[in-house]
Amino acid sequence: MTDAVINHIVNQAPAPGHRITFHRGSTSQSIDLAELHVAAGRVARWLTSLGIRPGDRIGILADNCLEWVLLDLAALRLKAVTAGFEPGKFTADGDVVARYDIALLFTDRPGSGSRVRPITEVAAASSGPDETALPDAVYSRDDIVTIKFTSGSTGTPKGLAARVGSIDSSIDAVQQAFRHGPGDDVFVFLPLSLLQQRYWVYSALRYGHDVTVSTYESAFAALRRARPTVVMGVPAFFDIARRIIESRAERITSATTREAALRDVARQVFGDRIRYLWTGSAPAPATVLRFFTDVALPIYEGYGLNETCIVSKNHPGAHREGSVGRVLPGKEVLLDQDGVISVRSAEPVNTGYAYAPPGESERVFPEYGVVRTGDLGYIDPDGYLYIRGRVDDVIVLDDARKIIVRPIEELMRESPVIGECVVYCPERTHLVAVVSPATDPADDEAISAHLERANALLAPDEQIRRVVVAREPFSIDNGLLTSQFKPQRKRIFEAYRREIHDLEGKTHAR
Repeated sequence: MTDAVINHIVNQAPAPGHRITFHRGSTSQSIDLAELHVAAGRVARWLTSLGIRPGDRIGILADNCLEWVLLDLAALRLKAVTAGFEPGKFTADGDVVARYDIALLFTDRPGSGSRVRPITEVAAASSGPDETALPDAVYSRDDIVTIKFTSGSTGTPKGLAARVGSIDSSIDAVQQAFRHGPGDDVFVFLPLSLLQQRYWVYSALRYGHDVTVSTYESAFAALRRARPTVVMGVPAFFDIARRIIESRAERITSATTREAALRDVARQVFGDRIRYLWTGSAPAPATVLRFFTDVALPIYEGYGLNETCIVSKNHPGAHREGSVGRVLPGKEVLLDQDGVISVRSAEPVNTGYAYAPPGESERVFPEYGVVRTGDLGYIDPDGYLYIRGRVDDVIVLDDARKIIVRPIEELMRESPVIGECVVYCPERTHLVAVVSPATDPADDEAISAHLERANALLAPDEQIRRVVVAREPFSIDNGLLTSQFKPQRKRIFEAYRREIHDLEGKTHAR
Protein backbone atom coordinates (compact mmCIF):
# COMPACT_ATOMS: atom_id res chain seq x y z
CA MET A 1 0.00 0.00 0.00
CA THR A 2 2.91 2.32 -0.78
CA ASP A 3 0.69 4.75 -2.71
CA ALA A 4 -2.10 4.79 -0.11
CA VAL A 5 -3.19 8.13 1.32
CA ILE A 6 -1.06 8.11 4.48
CA ASN A 7 2.08 6.90 2.72
CA HIS A 8 1.52 9.41 -0.08
CA ILE A 9 1.25 12.46 2.17
CA VAL A 10 4.21 11.34 4.31
CA ASN A 11 6.60 10.64 1.47
CA GLN A 12 5.53 12.92 -1.40
CA ALA A 13 5.52 16.69 -1.27
CA PRO A 14 2.32 18.20 -2.71
CA ALA A 15 2.58 20.38 -5.79
CA PRO A 16 2.43 24.09 -4.93
CA GLY A 17 -0.75 26.06 -5.58
CA HIS A 18 -3.14 24.85 -2.88
CA ARG A 19 -3.41 26.29 0.60
CA ILE A 20 -4.53 25.61 4.13
CA THR A 21 -6.00 28.64 5.88
CA PHE A 22 -6.79 29.11 9.56
CA HIS A 23 -9.42 31.57 10.77
CA ARG A 24 -9.89 32.53 14.40
CA GLY A 25 -11.81 35.62 15.41
CA SER A 26 -10.73 38.46 13.15
CA THR A 27 -7.34 36.94 12.34
CA SER A 28 -6.35 34.53 9.59
CA GLN A 29 -3.21 32.64 8.63
CA SER A 30 -2.57 30.88 5.32
CA ILE A 31 0.20 28.62 4.06
CA ASP A 32 0.78 26.76 0.80
CA LEU A 33 0.44 22.99 1.22
CA ALA A 34 3.93 22.52 -0.21
CA GLU A 35 5.26 24.84 2.49
CA LEU A 36 3.17 22.99 5.08
CA HIS A 37 4.87 19.74 4.09
CA VAL A 38 8.32 21.29 4.54
CA ALA A 39 7.38 22.90 7.85
CA ALA A 40 6.03 19.59 9.18
CA GLY A 41 9.38 18.01 8.32
CA ARG A 42 11.15 20.65 10.41
CA VAL A 43 8.83 19.98 13.33
CA ALA A 44 9.53 16.26 12.94
CA ARG A 45 13.28 16.92 13.18
CA TRP A 46 12.70 19.04 16.29
CA LEU A 47 10.59 16.31 17.88
CA THR A 48 13.40 13.86 17.19
CA SER A 49 15.80 16.18 19.01
CA LEU A 50 13.41 16.07 21.98
CA GLY A 51 13.65 12.29 22.03
CA ILE A 52 10.51 11.28 20.14
CA ARG A 53 10.87 7.92 18.39
CA PRO A 54 8.55 5.66 16.33
CA GLY A 55 5.66 4.43 18.47
CA ASP A 56 5.93 7.24 21.02
CA ARG A 57 2.71 9.09 21.79
CA ILE A 58 2.37 12.83 21.25
CA GLY A 59 -0.61 14.41 22.97
CA ILE A 60 -2.28 17.55 21.60
CA LEU A 61 -4.77 19.47 23.74
CA ALA A 62 -5.53 22.73 21.95
CA ASP A 63 -8.03 24.60 19.83
CA ASN A 64 -7.76 24.28 16.06
CA CYS A 65 -4.60 25.99 14.81
CA LEU A 66 -1.67 25.61 12.42
CA GLU A 67 0.50 24.14 15.17
CA TRP A 68 -2.07 21.35 15.69
CA VAL A 69 -1.80 20.32 12.04
CA LEU A 70 2.01 20.60 12.02
CA LEU A 71 2.31 18.31 15.04
CA ASP A 72 -0.05 15.77 13.51
CA LEU A 73 1.81 15.68 10.19
CA ALA A 74 5.20 15.62 11.95
CA ALA A 75 4.09 12.62 13.99
CA LEU A 76 3.13 10.83 10.75
CA ARG A 77 6.62 11.54 9.37
CA LEU A 78 8.17 9.91 12.46
CA LYS A 79 5.69 7.02 12.79
CA ALA A 80 4.80 8.43 16.19
CA VAL A 81 1.23 8.18 17.49
CA THR A 82 -0.90 11.25 18.18
CA ALA A 83 -3.57 11.48 20.86
CA GLY A 84 -5.98 14.34 20.25
CA PHE A 85 -7.49 15.53 23.53
CA GLU A 86 -10.57 17.68 23.28
CA PRO A 87 -10.37 20.91 25.29
CA GLY A 88 -12.95 20.92 28.05
CA LYS A 89 -12.87 17.14 28.51
CA PHE A 90 -9.23 16.79 29.49
CA THR A 91 -6.74 18.87 31.44
CA ALA A 92 -3.07 19.41 30.62
CA ASP A 93 -1.53 17.70 33.63
CA GLY A 94 0.53 14.75 34.71
CA ASP A 95 -2.52 12.54 35.22
CA VAL A 96 -3.41 12.67 31.51
CA VAL A 97 0.24 12.13 30.57
CA ALA A 98 0.52 9.08 32.82
CA ARG A 99 -2.92 7.60 32.03
CA TYR A 100 -2.37 7.61 28.27
CA ASP A 101 1.40 7.05 28.25
CA ILE A 102 2.16 10.39 26.56
CA ALA A 103 5.79 11.18 25.79
CA LEU A 104 5.07 14.90 25.25
CA LEU A 105 1.81 16.82 25.60
CA PHE A 106 1.43 20.10 23.67
CA THR A 107 -1.27 22.50 24.79
CA ASP A 108 -2.59 26.05 24.57
CA ARG A 109 -3.97 25.71 28.12
CA PRO A 110 -2.25 26.18 31.47
CA GLY A 111 -0.39 22.97 32.13
CA SER A 112 1.79 21.26 34.69
CA GLY A 113 4.38 18.53 34.52
CA SER A 114 7.77 17.99 32.90
CA ARG A 115 6.27 16.45 29.77
CA VAL A 116 3.73 19.23 29.17
CA ARG A 117 4.86 21.92 26.71
CA PRO A 118 3.23 25.04 25.24
CA ILE A 119 2.07 24.48 21.67
CA THR A 120 3.56 27.87 20.75
CA GLU A 121 6.97 26.16 20.68
CA VAL A 122 5.90 24.42 17.47
CA ALA A 123 5.78 27.66 15.49
CA ALA A 124 9.45 28.37 16.15
CA ALA A 125 10.41 24.78 15.35
CA SER A 126 8.59 24.93 12.00
CA SER A 127 11.08 27.51 10.72
CA GLY A 128 14.17 25.67 11.93
CA PRO A 129 17.00 24.05 9.92
CA ASP A 130 16.52 21.26 7.35
CA GLU A 131 19.96 19.62 7.52
CA THR A 132 19.08 16.36 9.26
CA ALA A 133 17.54 13.71 7.02
CA LEU A 134 14.30 12.20 8.25
CA PRO A 135 14.03 8.41 8.48
CA ASP A 136 11.83 6.63 5.95
CA ALA A 137 8.24 6.16 7.11
CA VAL A 138 6.31 3.49 5.22
CA TYR A 139 3.08 2.32 6.79
CA SER A 140 1.31 -1.02 6.65
CA ARG A 141 -2.46 -1.39 7.05
CA ASP A 142 -2.21 -2.48 10.68
CA ASP A 143 0.02 0.35 11.83
CA ILE A 144 -1.51 2.73 14.39
CA VAL A 145 -1.24 6.47 13.79
CA THR A 146 -3.54 7.99 16.40
CA ILE A 147 -5.61 7.37 19.49
CA LYS A 148 -9.08 8.84 19.07
CA PHE A 149 -11.66 9.26 21.78
CA THR A 150 -15.41 8.80 21.71
CA SER A 151 -17.62 11.85 22.19
CA GLY A 152 -18.27 10.95 25.82
CA SER A 153 -22.07 11.00 25.57
CA THR A 154 -22.19 7.87 27.72
CA GLY A 155 -19.57 8.80 30.33
CA THR A 156 -15.77 8.89 30.29
CA PRO A 157 -14.48 8.97 26.69
CA LYS A 158 -13.23 5.62 25.45
CA GLY A 159 -9.92 5.51 23.56
CA LEU A 160 -9.61 3.73 20.22
CA ALA A 161 -6.36 3.18 18.32
CA ALA A 162 -6.97 3.89 14.62
CA ARG A 163 -5.38 1.66 11.96
CA VAL A 164 -3.92 3.08 8.76
CA GLY A 165 -6.03 0.72 6.65
CA SER A 166 -9.23 2.19 8.08
CA ILE A 167 -8.15 5.77 7.43
CA ASP A 168 -7.11 5.00 3.87
CA SER A 169 -10.28 3.10 3.00
CA SER A 170 -12.52 5.83 4.43
CA ILE A 171 -10.80 8.68 2.61
CA ASP A 172 -10.77 6.66 -0.61
CA ALA A 173 -14.51 5.88 -0.36
CA VAL A 174 -15.34 9.56 0.20
CA GLN A 175 -13.14 10.58 -2.71
CA GLN A 176 -14.93 8.15 -5.01
CA ALA A 177 -18.28 9.70 -4.06
CA PHE A 178 -17.39 13.41 -4.09
CA ARG A 179 -14.29 13.81 -6.28
CA HIS A 180 -12.62 16.58 -4.31
CA GLY A 181 -9.92 18.29 -6.33
CA PRO A 182 -8.59 21.58 -7.72
CA GLY A 183 -11.15 24.32 -7.21
CA ASP A 184 -12.47 22.84 -3.96
CA ASP A 185 -12.00 24.43 -0.55
CA VAL A 186 -13.27 22.22 2.28
CA PHE A 187 -14.33 24.12 5.41
CA VAL A 188 -13.68 22.43 8.77
CA PHE A 189 -14.56 23.86 12.19
CA LEU A 190 -15.13 20.92 14.53
CA PRO A 191 -12.17 20.07 16.80
CA LEU A 192 -9.15 18.54 15.10
CA SER A 193 -9.04 16.14 18.04
CA LEU A 194 -11.81 14.35 16.10
CA LEU A 195 -9.84 12.24 13.63
CA GLN A 196 -12.45 12.59 10.89
CA GLN A 197 -11.82 16.35 10.77
CA ARG A 198 -8.14 15.72 10.01
CA TYR A 199 -9.16 13.59 7.04
CA TRP A 200 -9.82 16.77 5.09
CA VAL A 201 -6.26 17.99 5.64
CA TYR A 202 -5.03 14.60 4.42
CA SER A 203 -7.40 14.79 1.46
CA ALA A 204 -6.09 18.24 0.51
CA LEU A 205 -2.48 16.99 0.58
CA ARG A 206 -3.35 13.86 -1.42
CA TYR A 207 -5.83 15.15 -4.01
CA GLY A 208 -4.80 18.77 -4.44
CA HIS A 209 -7.43 21.11 -3.07
CA ASP A 210 -7.65 23.86 -0.47
CA VAL A 211 -8.83 23.43 3.10
CA THR A 212 -9.97 26.08 5.57
CA VAL A 213 -9.87 25.44 9.32
CA SER A 214 -11.79 27.49 11.86
CA THR A 215 -13.19 27.07 15.35
CA TYR A 216 -16.89 26.70 16.07
CA GLU A 217 -16.99 30.17 17.64
CA SER A 218 -15.49 31.75 14.51
CA ALA A 219 -17.29 29.58 11.94
CA PHE A 220 -19.88 32.01 10.57
CA ALA A 221 -17.45 34.94 10.36
CA ALA A 222 -14.88 32.67 8.68
CA LEU A 223 -17.42 31.39 6.14
CA ARG A 224 -17.93 34.89 4.78
CA ARG A 225 -14.19 35.34 4.24
CA ALA A 226 -13.36 31.83 3.06
CA ARG A 227 -16.03 31.27 0.36
CA PRO A 228 -15.61 27.47 0.55
CA THR A 229 -17.05 24.89 -1.82
CA VAL A 230 -17.75 22.27 0.86
CA VAL A 231 -18.83 22.76 4.48
CA MET A 232 -18.57 19.91 6.98
CA GLY A 233 -20.93 20.36 9.93
CA VAL A 234 -23.13 18.64 12.48
CA PRO A 235 -26.93 19.06 12.20
CA ALA A 236 -27.04 21.56 15.07
CA PHE A 237 -24.75 23.91 13.15
CA PHE A 238 -26.94 23.78 10.05
CA ASP A 239 -30.04 24.28 12.18
CA ILE A 240 -28.51 27.46 13.62
CA ALA A 241 -27.59 28.56 10.08
CA ARG A 242 -31.17 27.95 8.96
CA ARG A 243 -32.54 30.14 11.74
CA ILE A 244 -30.04 32.91 10.92
CA ILE A 245 -30.95 32.81 7.24
CA GLU A 246 -34.69 32.85 7.93
CA SER A 247 -34.34 35.76 10.36
CA ARG A 248 -32.30 37.87 7.94
CA ALA A 249 -34.53 37.04 4.99
CA GLU A 250 -37.54 38.44 6.86
CA ARG A 251 -35.88 41.87 6.80
CA ILE A 252 -35.27 41.88 3.04
CA THR A 253 -37.83 43.78 0.99
CA SER A 254 -35.99 44.00 -2.32
CA ALA A 255 -36.37 40.31 -3.25
CA THR A 256 -39.33 39.38 -5.45
CA THR A 257 -40.37 36.42 -3.26
CA ARG A 258 -39.54 34.96 0.13
CA GLU A 259 -37.84 32.04 -1.64
CA ALA A 260 -35.58 34.47 -3.49
CA ALA A 261 -34.78 36.27 -0.24
CA LEU A 262 -33.85 32.99 1.46
CA ARG A 263 -31.56 32.00 -1.41
CA ASP A 264 -29.85 35.40 -1.40
CA VAL A 265 -29.21 35.30 2.34
CA ALA A 266 -28.05 31.67 2.21
CA ARG A 267 -25.33 32.70 -0.23
CA GLN A 268 -24.39 35.63 1.95
CA VAL A 269 -23.92 33.26 4.90
CA PHE A 270 -22.17 30.40 3.09
CA GLY A 271 -20.60 32.21 0.17
CA ASP A 272 -21.33 31.87 -3.52
CA ARG A 273 -19.16 28.82 -4.31
CA ILE A 274 -20.89 26.03 -2.34
CA ARG A 275 -20.85 22.71 -4.16
CA TYR A 276 -22.44 20.78 -1.31
CA LEU A 277 -22.89 20.63 2.46
CA TRP A 278 -21.97 17.54 4.48
CA THR A 279 -23.67 16.53 7.72
CA GLY A 280 -23.53 13.57 10.06
CA SER A 281 -22.53 12.58 13.63
CA ALA A 282 -26.14 13.01 14.79
CA PRO A 283 -29.59 12.72 13.18
CA ALA A 284 -30.41 15.68 10.93
CA PRO A 285 -33.98 17.00 11.25
CA ALA A 286 -35.99 16.68 8.04
CA THR A 287 -36.81 20.39 8.26
CA VAL A 288 -33.12 21.28 8.08
CA LEU A 289 -32.42 18.98 5.13
CA ARG A 290 -35.43 20.29 3.20
CA PHE A 291 -34.54 23.90 3.94
CA PHE A 292 -31.07 23.72 2.40
CA THR A 293 -32.35 21.75 -0.56
CA ASP A 294 -34.96 24.47 -1.16
CA VAL A 295 -32.35 27.27 -1.07
CA ALA A 296 -30.26 25.34 -3.65
CA LEU A 297 -27.49 24.30 -1.28
CA PRO A 298 -27.34 20.50 -1.63
CA ILE A 299 -26.88 18.82 1.75
CA TYR A 300 -25.91 15.16 2.13
CA GLU A 301 -26.39 13.18 5.31
CA GLY A 302 -24.26 10.21 6.26
CA TYR A 303 -23.77 7.69 9.05
CA GLY A 304 -20.82 6.42 11.02
CA LEU A 305 -19.34 5.99 14.47
CA ASN A 306 -15.89 6.42 15.96
CA GLU A 307 -15.71 2.64 16.08
CA THR A 308 -16.62 2.17 12.39
CA CYS A 309 -15.68 5.44 10.73
CA ILE A 310 -17.97 6.38 7.82
CA VAL A 311 -20.44 3.60 6.91
CA SER A 312 -22.87 5.19 4.45
CA LYS A 313 -23.32 8.51 2.72
CA ASN A 314 -25.73 10.25 0.42
CA HIS A 315 -23.88 11.89 -2.45
CA PRO A 316 -24.53 13.29 -5.93
CA GLY A 317 -26.19 10.64 -8.05
CA ALA A 318 -27.17 8.50 -5.04
CA HIS A 319 -29.30 10.55 -2.67
CA ARG A 320 -32.56 9.71 -0.93
CA GLU A 321 -34.06 12.14 1.58
CA GLY A 322 -34.61 10.63 5.01
CA SER A 323 -31.89 8.02 4.53
CA VAL A 324 -28.22 8.19 5.46
CA GLY A 325 -27.23 6.94 2.03
CA ARG A 326 -26.06 3.70 0.54
CA VAL A 327 -23.45 1.63 2.33
CA LEU A 328 -19.94 2.50 1.12
CA PRO A 329 -17.43 0.06 -0.39
CA GLY A 330 -15.65 -1.98 2.26
CA LYS A 331 -18.59 -1.82 4.69
CA GLU A 332 -21.47 -4.23 5.32
CA VAL A 333 -24.52 -3.49 7.46
CA LEU A 334 -25.87 -6.45 9.41
CA LEU A 335 -29.39 -6.28 10.89
CA ASP A 336 -30.66 -8.62 13.59
CA GLN A 337 -34.32 -9.61 14.02
CA ASP A 338 -35.05 -6.42 15.98
CA GLY A 339 -33.37 -4.14 13.44
CA VAL A 340 -30.26 -3.53 15.57
CA ILE A 341 -27.34 -2.55 13.34
CA SER A 342 -23.90 -4.12 13.35
CA VAL A 343 -21.25 -3.05 10.86
CA ARG A 344 -18.60 -5.28 9.31
CA SER A 345 -15.58 -3.46 7.89
CA ALA A 346 -13.02 -4.90 5.50
CA GLU A 347 -10.59 -2.44 7.11
CA PRO A 348 -11.76 -2.03 10.72
CA VAL A 349 -10.71 0.95 12.80
CA ASN A 350 -9.59 -1.60 15.37
CA THR A 351 -10.86 -4.73 17.09
CA GLY A 352 -11.22 -3.30 20.59
CA TYR A 353 -10.74 -0.20 22.70
CA ALA A 354 -7.34 0.89 23.91
CA TYR A 355 -8.99 2.50 26.96
CA ALA A 356 -12.43 1.46 28.23
CA PRO A 357 -14.09 -0.17 31.24
CA PRO A 358 -13.70 -3.97 31.53
CA GLY A 359 -15.99 -5.87 29.17
CA GLU A 360 -16.75 -2.88 26.96
CA SER A 361 -14.57 -4.05 24.05
CA GLU A 362 -16.19 -7.49 24.10
CA ARG A 363 -19.66 -5.94 24.09
CA VAL A 364 -19.00 -3.63 21.12
CA PHE A 365 -16.54 -5.74 19.08
CA PRO A 366 -17.97 -9.29 19.05
CA GLU A 367 -15.71 -10.60 16.27
CA TYR A 368 -13.00 -9.38 13.91
CA GLY A 369 -14.16 -6.45 11.83
CA VAL A 370 -17.66 -6.30 13.39
CA VAL A 371 -19.01 -3.48 15.58
CA ARG A 372 -22.33 -3.52 17.43
CA THR A 373 -23.58 0.04 16.98
CA GLY A 374 -26.60 0.10 19.29
CA ASP A 375 -28.56 1.85 16.52
CA LEU A 376 -31.86 0.69 15.03
CA GLY A 377 -32.44 0.82 11.30
CA TYR A 378 -33.39 -0.82 8.05
CA ILE A 379 -32.30 -0.91 4.42
CA ASP A 380 -34.81 -0.23 1.66
CA PRO A 381 -35.00 -2.29 -1.56
CA ASP A 382 -32.67 0.16 -3.32
CA GLY A 383 -29.95 -0.21 -0.71
CA TYR A 384 -30.46 3.03 1.25
CA LEU A 385 -29.91 2.82 4.99
CA TYR A 386 -32.37 4.46 7.41
CA ILE A 387 -31.70 5.05 11.11
CA ARG A 388 -34.74 4.85 13.41
CA GLY A 389 -33.03 5.58 16.73
CA ARG A 390 -30.94 3.88 19.39
CA VAL A 391 -31.67 0.74 21.33
CA ASP A 392 -31.07 2.67 24.57
CA ASP A 393 -33.70 5.21 23.55
CA VAL A 394 -36.49 2.66 23.10
CA ILE A 395 -39.00 3.13 25.91
CA VAL A 396 -40.95 0.10 27.11
CA LEU A 397 -44.28 1.07 28.69
CA ASP A 398 -45.86 -0.92 31.49
CA ASP A 399 -48.16 -2.56 28.91
CA ALA A 400 -44.99 -3.82 27.06
CA ARG A 401 -45.54 -1.46 24.14
CA LYS A 402 -42.23 -0.18 22.72
CA ILE A 403 -41.85 3.49 21.80
CA ILE A 404 -38.94 4.76 19.68
CA VAL A 405 -38.41 8.32 20.85
CA ARG A 406 -36.32 9.71 17.97
CA PRO A 407 -39.27 10.45 15.62
CA ILE A 408 -41.12 12.11 18.51
CA GLU A 409 -38.11 14.29 19.34
CA GLU A 410 -37.66 15.23 15.68
CA LEU A 411 -41.31 16.25 15.48
CA MET A 412 -40.88 18.51 18.51
CA ARG A 413 -37.71 20.07 17.03
CA GLU A 414 -39.63 21.19 13.97
CA SER A 415 -40.80 24.21 15.97
CA PRO A 416 -38.62 27.32 15.54
CA VAL A 417 -38.89 27.96 19.30
CA ILE A 418 -37.42 24.55 20.28
CA GLY A 419 -33.71 24.01 19.83
CA GLU A 420 -33.46 20.46 21.20
CA CYS A 421 -35.78 17.88 22.73
CA VAL A 422 -35.15 14.75 24.80
CA VAL A 423 -38.01 12.43 25.76
CA TYR A 424 -38.17 10.34 28.94
CA CYS A 425 -40.66 7.94 30.51
CA PRO A 426 -40.23 8.33 34.28
CA GLU A 427 -43.05 6.07 35.45
CA ARG A 428 -43.30 3.75 32.40
CA THR A 429 -46.81 5.12 31.89
CA HIS A 430 -46.39 8.42 30.03
CA LEU A 431 -43.81 10.54 28.22
CA VAL A 432 -42.15 13.72 29.48
CA ALA A 433 -40.04 15.93 27.22
CA VAL A 434 -37.21 18.22 28.30
CA VAL A 435 -36.78 20.92 25.67
CA SER A 436 -33.96 23.38 25.16
CA PRO A 437 -35.47 26.72 24.10
CA ALA A 438 -34.31 28.30 20.85
CA THR A 439 -35.25 31.78 22.05
CA ASP A 440 -34.28 33.85 25.08
CA PRO A 441 -36.52 34.11 26.95
CA ALA A 442 -38.29 30.88 26.09
CA ASP A 443 -41.63 31.26 24.36
CA ASP A 444 -43.67 29.03 26.66
CA GLU A 445 -46.92 29.75 24.86
CA ALA A 446 -45.50 28.77 21.47
CA ILE A 447 -43.93 25.64 22.96
CA SER A 448 -47.29 24.58 24.42
CA ALA A 449 -49.03 25.27 21.09
CA HIS A 450 -46.47 23.15 19.22
CA LEU A 451 -46.82 20.34 21.75
CA GLU A 452 -50.57 20.28 21.06
CA ARG A 453 -49.98 20.11 17.30
CA ALA A 454 -47.36 17.39 17.67
CA ASN A 455 -49.55 15.25 19.94
CA ALA A 456 -52.37 15.44 17.38
CA LEU A 457 -50.06 13.63 14.93
CA LEU A 458 -48.94 10.93 17.38
CA ALA A 459 -50.55 7.71 18.55
CA PRO A 460 -52.00 7.88 22.09
CA ASP A 461 -49.05 6.04 23.70
CA GLU A 462 -46.57 8.29 21.86
CA GLN A 463 -48.07 11.57 23.02
CA ILE A 464 -46.09 13.78 25.39
CA ARG A 465 -48.03 14.49 28.55
CA ARG A 466 -45.76 17.22 29.87
CA VAL A 467 -42.89 19.46 28.75
CA VAL A 468 -40.08 20.68 30.98
CA VAL A 469 -38.48 23.80 29.51
CA ALA A 470 -34.80 23.91 30.44
CA ARG A 471 -33.56 26.76 32.62
CA GLU A 472 -30.92 27.52 29.99
CA PRO A 473 -30.31 26.12 26.50
CA PHE A 474 -28.33 22.89 26.28
CA SER A 475 -24.72 23.65 25.40
CA ILE A 476 -21.24 22.19 25.41
CA ASP A 477 -20.24 24.63 28.15
CA ASN A 478 -22.94 23.46 30.58
CA GLY A 479 -22.20 19.82 29.80
CA LEU A 480 -25.59 18.98 28.26
CA LEU A 481 -24.28 18.64 24.68
CA THR A 482 -21.31 16.66 23.39
CA SER A 483 -18.66 18.31 21.21
CA GLN A 484 -20.69 17.10 18.23
CA PHE A 485 -23.82 18.75 19.66
CA LYS A 486 -25.60 15.56 20.66
CA PRO A 487 -27.76 15.77 23.80
CA GLN A 488 -26.16 14.20 26.87
CA ARG A 489 -29.29 12.24 27.83
CA LYS A 490 -28.11 11.00 31.20
CA ARG A 491 -26.80 14.40 32.28
CA ILE A 492 -29.98 16.13 31.13
CA PHE A 493 -32.03 13.62 33.10
CA GLU A 494 -29.95 14.20 36.23
CA ALA A 495 -30.17 17.99 35.82
CA TYR A 496 -33.99 17.87 35.57
CA ARG A 497 -34.76 14.70 37.51
CA ARG A 498 -37.07 16.47 39.99
CA GLU A 499 -39.09 18.21 37.28
CA ILE A 500 -39.34 15.05 35.16
CA HIS A 501 -40.75 13.07 38.09
CA ASP A 502 -42.95 15.87 39.46
CA LEU A 503 -46.39 14.74 38.28
CA GLU A 504 -48.05 17.84 39.68
CA GLY A 505 -45.33 20.24 38.59
CA LYS A 506 -45.47 23.05 36.11
CA THR A 507 -44.66 22.54 32.46
CA HIS A 508 -41.31 24.25 32.80
CA ALA A 509 -38.31 24.37 35.13
CA ARG A 510 -38.05 28.11 35.71
